[in-house]
Parts: sequence; C-alpha cells; structure tokens
Amino acid sequence: MTVAAEEPSHHAQKPLTDNDIIRLSQYHHCQTSLSLPPYLLSPTSHDPLLSYLKSRSSSPSPSKPVSEYIFCQIPSDSDSLKTIQLFGALLRYLHVKEIKSVVDSILSGVCRVITVDDAQLFDLLPVCFDLLRNPIESKASEIDYVNSVIDRVLSCEWEKGFLTKMVSLAKEFSFLDKGRKSELLEKVFSGVKCIDLQDLPSLVYQLLVLASKGFCKREVIGGVVCFFGSKEERRVASVLRQIEGTVLLHVNFAVKQDPSLGQEVVALVKSDLRAFNHFTVAVLFSVARVRKFGENSLGILRTALISAYNDYRLSKDCKWLPDELKEESLLHAKLVENSLLRAVSECKYGREHVFPSVIQFGFMLLESVEEGRSNEFGGSSGVVGIEKLSIQILGTLFEVHDMTRNEIIEQCKFRILSLKCAKSKPILRLLGYLVQRYSIIMLEYVHHLKELLDYFTFMEGNISCCLVSAVIPLIKFSRDLQDYTILVIRKAMFRREDTVRVSATKVIIELTLAEKQAKKDSSFTLQDSSSQASSSQHNEVSCTMRGNLFTELNGLLQRCLYQQAKVKEVVYDGLVKLVLIDPSSGAHVLDFLMPHFLRFFRQDIDIQLGITSCIKVEGGKFIVEEPLDRLLFCISWILLLQPHNSSDRPSDTAWPCFGFSLTQENEQARRNASHEVYSSTLVKVRNFILGKKLGDIVGLSQDTVSASVEEDKRKSYCLITLGIVQVLLNYIITDLEKHPEGKKGEIEKDIVDLVDLYESLEKKVGKSKQGNIGKRVRFSSRNKSDDTDVGFASINEEREQVPLLATSSIYQLFLIAFKLYSSKSACDLSGLQDHSQSSSAKTEKSMSGVFSFTLHVCVGHIRSSLCMKEENPLKPLVYGDMIVLGPPLLKVVYLLKPGPPLVTGQANKENKGRKDAEGRKQCLHLALLSLKELLSIYSSGSGLTGLLEDLLAVPASEDATLEECSEASKIEDPLAKNIEIFMEKVMKPMITDLIAQNSNDIEILCDIVLVLGNNLPDKFKQRHGSWAHQIFRSCETSNTTVAKSILKLAISFTTSPGDLCIAVEVAKELQNVIGLDKSDTSQVSESYMIINQSTSASITSCILQLVDSAIGDMDWGTKKLKNFYVASQMNIHLNHDDESTFGLSLEEALYAMAESTVRILSSFVLMNLKDSQAAQFLRLAVKFYKQLAQIVKQRIAPKGCKQTLPSLKFQKLVELTCKSLTVPLYPFLAEMQKEQQESVSSNSKGIINKIKQENKCIPDLIFQIEDYERYLIQLSKVTKLNLLRHAKRSTARDFKIIEDAEAPAGGEDGETQAEADNNIGGNEDGLGEASEDDPELASGDLDSDKAIAAEESDEEEKEEGEEEEEEEEEGSGFSRPKKIAKKNLVVEDSDEDSVTF
Repeated sequence: MTVAAEEPSHHAQKPLTDNDIIRLSQYHHCQTSLSLPPYLLSPTSHDPLLSYLKSRSSSPSPSKPVSEYIFCQIPSDSDSLKTIQLFGALLRYLHVKEIKSVVDSILSGVCRVITVDDAQLFDLLPVCFDLLRNPIESKASEIDYVNSVIDRVLSCEWEKGFLTKMVSLAKEFSFLDKGRKSELLEKVFSGVKCIDLQDLPSLVYQLLVLASKGFCKREVIGGVVCFFGSKEERRVASVLRQIEGTVLLHVNFAVKQDPSLGQEVVALVKSDLRAFNHFTVAVLFSVARVRKFGENSLGILRTALISAYNDYRLSKDCKWLPDELKEESLLHAKLVENSLLRAVSECKYGREHVFPSVIQFGFMLLESVEEGRSNEFGGSSGVVGIEKLSIQILGTLFEVHDMTRNEIIEQCKFRILSLKCAKSKPILRLLGYLVQRYSIIMLEYVHHLKELLDYFTFMEGNISCCLVSAVIPLIKFSRDLQDYTILVIRKAMFRREDTVRVSATKVIIELTLAEKQAKKDSSFTLQDSSSQASSSQHNEVSCTMRGNLFTELNGLLQRCLYQQAKVKEVVYDGLVKLVLIDPSSGAHVLDFLMPHFLRFFRQDIDIQLGITSCIKVEGGKFIVEEPLDRLLFCISWILLLQPHNSSDRPSDTAWPCFGFSLTQENEQARRNASHEVYSSTLVKVRNFILGKKLGDIVGLSQDTVSASVEEDKRKSYCLITLGIVQVLLNYIITDLEKHPEGKKGEIEKDIVDLVDLYESLEKKVGKSKQGNIGKRVRFSSRNKSDDTDVGFASINEEREQVPLLATSSIYQLFLIAFKLYSSKSACDLSGLQDHSQSSSAKTEKSMSGVFSFTLHVCVGHIRSSLCMKEENPLKPLVYGDMIVLGPPLLKVVYLLKPGPPLVTGQANKENKGRKDAEGRKQCLHLALLSLKELLSIYSSGSGLTGLLEDLLAVPASEDATLEECSEASKIEDPLAKNIEIFMEKVMKPMITDLIAQNSNDIEILCDIVLVLGNNLPDKFKQRHGSWAHQIFRSCETSNTTVAKSILKLAISFTTSPGDLCIAVEVAKELQNVIGLDKSDTSQVSESYMIINQSTSASITSCILQLVDSAIGDMDWGTKKLKNFYVASQMNIHLNHDDESTFGLSLEEALYAMAESTVRILSSFVLMNLKDSQAAQFLRLAVKFYKQLAQIVKQRIAPKGCKQTLPSLKFQKLVELTCKSLTVPLYPFLAEMQKEQQESVSSNSKGIINKIKQENKCIPDLIFQIEDYERYLIQLSKVTKLNLLRHAKRSTARDFKIIEDAEAPAGGEDGETQAEADNNIGGNEDGLGEASEDDPELASGDLDSDKAIAAEESDEEEKEEGEEEEEEEEEGSGFSRPKKIAKKNLVVEDSDEDSVTF
C-alpha cells in the first residue's frame, strides 16, 4: 500500500475503528478526494492496520459497517461469480440481523434484473435461507421472515433473467410448502413465453431436474406439456420445432434417470384425456423409448384415441345430450387426430429417436381396427377414423424418412403372415396404400413382396387375393415382379385345395384386367411426385408389360374351365369385366369360350340344353359342376356390349389366336361367324324352353330311382333352368330397344311367357319365392362403405353372385306390368261382350305373375347391391342408377294399397277374392320392402334429394294435407324440403290407411319414416313425433305390430326429455291395464286407446327396450362425468369455464334421464309381469341400481379434496328412487316368488327352468340395492345430509322358502320379526329410519347371497377407515343375536354375510 503523506507523530495515541477501515478502503477504491487522517496514509500504519484486522476477524461480534460496504461493492457482472462465491463462504460469520439485511439488499435489486448475469447476487439467497432456518439457532421469527421473503419474490414482476435464475435456484428451496411451490411454478409458466428460444431447452432441463427432486412433479410435467402444446404459433415455427426436439431428448434422458417422471407423464394423460396436444403425443412417443414405459405410454395414446372416437360415436346420436357437449365431443375427436398427425409430421425436426415408437403405435392402431368399422365415420364430419389415421401416420413416416421404410415393410410382412384374417386386412390395405402412392420407392423392396408371394398357397383365400391386389399397381413398373407373380399363380392352380384355386383364378383375372386398364389409361409414365425416387430407377420403371396377358395366360384360363363351379363363375364374371374395360377384346373372349360353349349347345343337331351334363353326384348329393346360367350370363353381356358387325376396333390390336395370326379380313369374318353362332343359339334356347315342361327342357331319363334322389335331381336341374330363364329375360329386355315397334309386342309376349315359365318351375319344385331370393341372393345388412379399401382396388372374395337381371331390365319389367294392368283395366271398363272370360283370367294371371316376379327380384337386387364394391366394373353395368326403380315401386304401392281392388269389374267368387287379396297383400309387402331398402341405400348420400323428387313426381291417389305441403315448400334446404313434402304427401296418408286396415306393413312404413327423419333437424322431427304421439293416443287396434311401430316412431322423433315423458305416461297407463290388482284393471286404457290386453305385451317390451337403451346411455354419461370430476378435484383445467359448463350440463342431463327411468321402472313394479318380461325387468333393475351406485360414488370426494354438497337435482333423484322404486320393489319380488311357488306344483320343466333363471337375478339385485344405499350412507356422513330419510331399509334380506302350508302363528313369525328388528339396527345420525315391519314383506324374505353377488359385481375396494367407522356405527346399536337354523325351512346367512351396510 502506498501513502500520500507523512505519518503524524501522534497516530499511535488514537486507536483504529471499523469506520477508519471503511474510509481507507473508499479512498483507495474510489480514488475520491475524501480527506483522511494523516496517520492512516503513513507507511508506518501498515503494521497497526494488519494487527487490527487480524484481531477484528477473530472477534465474535460482526461489523455492520463492513458488511454493508462489502455488499455494496460486490460487482454483478459476468466476472463477479468468484467474488460472490467468496462472499457466500463468509456469510456464516455474519449475525442473523446482518444476514437479513443482506437478503433485503439482494431483494432491493429485483427490479434491475434483466439478464441472468444481473441475477448473480441471488445465488446468495439459498445460503442465507439455510443460515436463517438453522434448526439449532433459528427461531420462529426467522422462519416467518424467510416465508415473507419468498412471498415478496413471488409477488414481484419477473423478467426473463430473473425467471431463469429462480428456476435454477428452486431446487434449493426444499422447505417450501405445496402452495408456494405451486405458486412459484405458476409464476414460471406464466412468464416462460418471454424467454428467448435458445434458452428454452436449458430452462426445461432445469425444470426437469427440479421435478426429479420431488418439486411438484405433476405440475412441472403439465406445465411443460401445456406450454409447448399451446395452439399459439410463436415466433419462428421451424426453429421452435427444433427446440422441441431437444426438449424431447431432455425428457427422455430425465425419465431414464428418474422413472417416476415417466409415471407422471403417463398419469397426466390418463387422469384427464382432454389434456391432449401434439406435444403430449411427442412426449409419450419419447417416453415410450424407455423400456419400462413402452407399452404403457403407447397404450395410453391408443386409449385416448379410442375413447375420443367412442365419445363422438355415442354422442352424435344421443338425444338427451346437450348440443354443446355433442360439439365438444366432435372437436375433441378432431383434436386427438390432429395432434397425432402433427406429432408424426414434426418427427423430422430432430426427433429420430421416436421413430420406433411411432411405427409400433401405427401398427398397434391397425390391429385395433374392428371388422366392419374401417370407415365408420365416412369423413363427412371431418373425423378420419382409426384405420385411415394409422395409415396416414405410417405413410408419412414412409415418405419422409428413409430409415423407417425397411422396418415398415418388414412389420407388414410379419403381421400379414402371423395375424388372423380379420386383423391382417388393415395391414394389407396399408401395403396397398404404400404401393399405389409410393410406387417408385416400393421398387426397392420388391424382394420383400416376393417373399410374401411365396406364402400365397398357405394364406386364406381373402388374404391371398388382397395381397396380390395390393401388389398389382407395382407390377406395371417391374417385369420381374410380374413374372414371379405369374409363376406363383401357376403353382397355385395345381393345388388340391379348392379355395387356393379360386384365389389363383381371381388373381389371373385381376392381372389381365390391370394390364388392360393400364393400356386404357396410358399410365406407363410416372406421375410427378415429390416423394418419388431419383432417376436412377428409370431402367426398371420404363419396362412395359407383355403384349397380351390374356393370350399368355390362355392355357391357365382353359384349365380353369375344367375346375369346380366356383372357379368357372370367377372366370365368367372376369371375362365380362375384361370386355367392359377393353371392348376390343370381346371377339377374342367369344373365341376363347367357343369350344367350351359347344360342349353344352351343339350346332349339328336340334337345340338341346345339356343341363344333364352340368350336374354330378358327389358324396351321395347332386352338385352343380357347370354353372350354365353364369356361362350364358357372360356370353349374353358380351354380345350386348359388342354390337354385331362393329368395326371400331383398332387394326393394330389383332391378337394372335392359338398360335396363328389372322389378317384383318379373315379375323372380321371369323368374328362375325362367332357372333352369329352365339346369337342364334340364344334365340334357339329361348324358343326351345318356351312352353316346355321341366322334363322336356332337361330331357330327364326314365330310369327308376328312388323318389328322394329324383327330387334332388329335379331341384338341381331347376336351379340351373331358373338362372337360364333370368339370363334370357335380361338379354331380351336389354335388346328390346333395338327392335322396331311392330315386333316389340311379340317380344313382350315372350317376356311374359318366360315369367310364367319361371313361376311354374318354382311351384313344381316346391320352392317359395322368398326362399329362392334367399338362395340366389343372400340378404346382407352390411353397409356398403364398411369394406371401402384405402388407396387400391380390392379383389376380395365376392360374397354374393352378380345378379342375373340388371336394374334396367327390372325397370322394363315394371313397365310391362303397368301396360298389362292398363290394358286389363281398359277391357274391364269397356264392358265388351265379346271379351272372353278365359282371356281376361289369363291376362290377370300373367299380370299378377309379372308383378310378383318383378317385386321378388327387385328386393334381392337392391339388397345385393350392398355386397358389391364400388370398384367392381360390373356394378355400373348390372346395378347402374337404381334411383329409376323408385317411381315404379311407389306406383305399385299406390295400385296395391288397400282400397279399390287390383282388378275391377264383375264380382268374383269368394275363394278367388281371398286368393287375390293374399297375393295383393304379399306384393304390397314386397313393394314397400323394396322402397325401404332403396331409401336406406341413398339415405346417407347425395342421391336422396333426386330420388325424393322422382317419387314426388308420381301422381298420388289422393292429395291430402295440402296446407302442410305448402308450409314444407317454404323450406330452403332442398333435402329437408323434399323429405317434409314426401312425409306429408305420401307417408302420413299411407300410414293412416294401413292403420285402418290393421296391416303389419305399418312397420315397414315406420322404418321408412325413421330412415328419412334422420336427415331432418330436430324441430321437424318434433313435429312428426307429435303427430305419431297423437295417432298412438287415438288409434284403436289389437294389432301388436301396429302398436309397437307407432310407439317407436313417436318416441324416436320426440326430442329429449319429451321421449322419456311419453314412456312414463305409457308405463302408467300400462299399469292400469296389467296391474297387480286384477280387480282394479281395465281392458282398454282411457288416455291411450291403443293400449289394451292384446297390445300390452308388445308395448311393455318396447318400453323395456327403451329403458335398456337409457341405462346404456347412463353408463357412458357416468364415465364421461367421472372425467370432469377427476379434472376438477385434481385442478387439471385447460379451459376452466368451458369444463365447468360442460360438466354441469352433463350432470343435469344425466340426473333428468335417471329420474325419468325411475318413474318408468316404478310403474313396472306395480304390474303383473309374466315370464320373460319379469326376468327382463329384473335384469334392468340390476343394471340401473349399479349405475346409481356409481353416480353416488362419484359424488364422494377422495381424500385431500374438498367435498361439495350434492345438487338439488341429485337429492330429488335419491328421494324419488327411495320412495317410488326401492320401497315397492320388495313386495314385487315377494309376489313374484309366490307365483313361482304355485307354478312349481305343475312340475313343468320349462316353468322350473324359467324360475331358476329369474332367481339368479334376485341376489344380484338385492346386492346392488344395498351397495347403492351403502354409498348413500357414506355420502350422507361427509355432507351432513340425511339422504336416506325417505328410504325404507329392507327389513328381510334372507332368502326364505315359502311353503304351501300356512306358517305357524307362533315361533317362526315371531323370530323372523325379531330378527328383522335386529337387522335394522340403530343409527346415530338417523341415516336409516327404521319402520315397522310389514307382514307382507316378512312373508317374502329374500336371500341377498352377498358372497355370490360380490363376485359378479365390479365394486371397487373402499377405504379401510370408512369401513371401520361404518362397522362401529352399526355395531353400536343393538347386539347381534345368534341365529338358530330351522330344519328345511330357512336358509340362513352366516354372521359375516348378514352384516347390514
């Protein structure tokens, strides 16, 4: 140290002080003009200064001036860290008061902290807090001071530098309580938006470290997920995605170090599935890379997706659910889908470590696809569906990331070979999607596809066909793959299994069709795509297919013609498809079929059908070896598609035929000759079978055989002949327009004769029309979109045969029938004397036959259209636009509707009149059924509007409700307008007429109204529901079908809660008709005339079905409400206001529906139900009480959560259930048991089995009631509300065998009474008021059988403390007497089982 002046002589006389040291330091550090005593500047003062400092440092008393000065001089820049660390090491020498001053000084600079460097001094806070909270020296005041400092820090504004510093320091504040920790995290996540992007990864890492120390793990994870998953697009999106990738790596590393963090991530999504965003998905994908959480994390994602789909599926058609909740379910389903897709699309931003998780998840979703639900949403609402979503996920990875492609293909191959048929179909659709969209990329993986093709003969028929169907789009780019496929098919054709040969035949046809389609579309050039491979593959891509696969595979196809009938049918249908795609191939197809055709239709002799050679005996049964009708179907359509002498075929397409090349002239001559042979043969066949009997047509031998064998042979021949007749009808009708008007009359006569022949052949073999339809075209209720394939044309096995009659032919048959009707009516009205009666009868018979045949064929035709895929080339040919069938069907309904008879004129005999009426009724039924099926097919598409317009153009027999029609015409929506007019003009008058006739066809009309009504808004539905309700009130009928159909219509169209109100009213009226007290019942209800003794059973069944549906909706609503409760109790709120509103709306709707259900069931308790309806009622009661128990259980808050009071609606529901349902339920069971005991005496085995079935439900019902009341007791305790004040606790719960003899007046009754009193017990809170025993109840004691019922119930375990409290409370009343067993009289429960809850 240097000095500026001489040392004074008297310096030693003045001792040094702390202030002198501070002044000396200020003089040298600041270089100020501060005046100092001369002795301090003298060199001789060094020794005294050092001596003083040494003695002062060893002094126990701190120096306040020194500490204040040193703190003020500590720098706060980036170079001050060592100084602060040095100062922090000396803080332990300061006094508590001095430490507080240091803390206050540090906090005074909070407002000046902008960057992290400015916050260096805050590193001293943990040391200061530890010194102040020293357990040895600290007092309560110091602890309160520390808490006040924390509160001051939390209350001030945090800049980004201070926020970062506090996150790094928070792990040192382990002493904070839960509230301050939560407040600190809330402060952090509210200010994290201001943090620079480059600082986010380090900040998140600090937060994860903080969480690993036990600092509010759930809130830390939730905050990070919500921040990165928020909808706001902040700053540079691409940079942020890169940062998110780094954060995911931090999360993955943190979970590996601390597995409890992974558990919190999983629990966050599991506790509230609405806490879902793209970053949540990415975090779960990242966590899934940790082996311990792999299955669990992906399982949570799968559960979240499926739950969102289920909620949307159930809510969109749920009447009682508020509209805002329906919209919320739709938005949540879209949110989950978009989050998954976004998380996968952002994997390219530094997230390569999650690729295996994404691949595993995609295939997990594909394996979750249920058969028949691959396209259940249809995309109309914006919801993709689980299959399309998983294909998009895997397709995105396949397109963007090279490293994932081989793994995806390997996984496809493994699953196709290992999974069952239903599970492997979605995998095949994924493979087809990849082949079609990324064809050039897939060329690199041809060897994988070859390995799959090697298993062709070992796969199921559907799977093998789907596999080749998926690969076919790639064949046009790879000749090697094409050659290998053909080689596999050649081998398959020599297998012994029929299914393998059928599959191989389909593949042959599909390969040929693919080649023709490729040439037609000129699709050999690649489409421009950013996802395609480089030009290095052009040599492989530019390869062309062979000149003609049909010619090359001619030998295989010839072999197919000697296989089983199924194989031949595939060839015949495939050849028609080939001509449809390439009309120029028609002549060559006819040449190909000529040798085979001539085996059955020889030209050197008179025409003779070779039907006898089409049947063979195998295993003692006649089977069809040659489907001759399908052969004629194929040839007839080719002739219709290939007009005679057409020369529009290009000259360069001359095919080599069987090794010979023909000139164009020779080929044309050969073609004309072939065409002439086929056409003349069809004409000869038509002329041959007209007017012939079956024996003449078939040429049956006169060999004597058994009657049964002869009958089987006759039926087999008839089956083929009936098909030939239909083919001829289709050929003649389709070719009808080409003939001049003069010949059309003769051709129409031939058509009528063929129809008569068809009818007579059916009658001779004893084959009903409905049975014929069921055999020829099996009905199917499949939705046509269920098997819609993703991205490629499937060659899956056709479940049904292609109809032999086209839509246009059926339409022409209707026109012919109308023409016959008009001519017959004109003759009858003219009253001509020369009109012979026999001719009139013949015309009437022909007309009835044409109507009957056409309607039968029409029903099967419309239904079979659902079984053929849209990609099938035969669908537009055979089915076309089926809308044209609508007007003829409606016209038939008008003609056959009850009223004027079908044939007017002179009075007929009674027998003939009854026969005509039955035939008319059957035709009306078929016409309505066809109309219903047609409207159902077009109900979900855009063609419904046009169909309704065509139907409304049909002139009605009467114009009623013109005012309603005029009102409906003002509706702006075209679809709703047409539906309303059709309802008012057509359906309602027709329903009224059929109700007057007591016709069962009213059920079909009501189904049509329901199908159309689904497309109407609620206000229009309500109008039709009111109309149906009024009909149900005023109608008088004993027809059960009419009663049930009208009630179903009224309830379905009435909006909630009006639908359940109608059910409540109807149930009360049923009680008046079939009540327990027979003396007080009536034959007919006064309010609802339709309810009487005849219709009561069907109406009861309808109401019980409605209750069953309502309980199912309650189950879903209860689970949905549970999610809102959990989120509320755990303070998981993404949108607090919306969640609370949705929760209250759902709760009110659920309680309202439960209340209506109680009112309905309470009426059934007072009815005299028999047999199956009583058992059904018991099962519904069990399910309902189970739902009530779950509702009450949810109202009980878990430990650590605030208990809320139940709402008034809930209390009203509990009160109503106790009064109206629980109390009268026990007498109902007693009465039912009494009737059962009386029935047992008849010793009927069927009755005894029914009684055993019903008695299985009784113990379960009693258990569910007691379980429900137990939860009510628990809720009453925690809320201090007496919810059981209106309940009459069951006074006799033990099963008692009721004997026929009267019980003695003494011991047994007295003991039962005493035992019941003891079972009731006292209750300190007065939760269960004991009432006097009812002797009727005592006589019907029931066994709760708790041990058995508890095993069947899914009750969760309760808190041990609550159980102990209940046992103490119940045991504090009366002591439990020891039970004495009676011989063969009473089956007693054990003491343990008889505990009253």
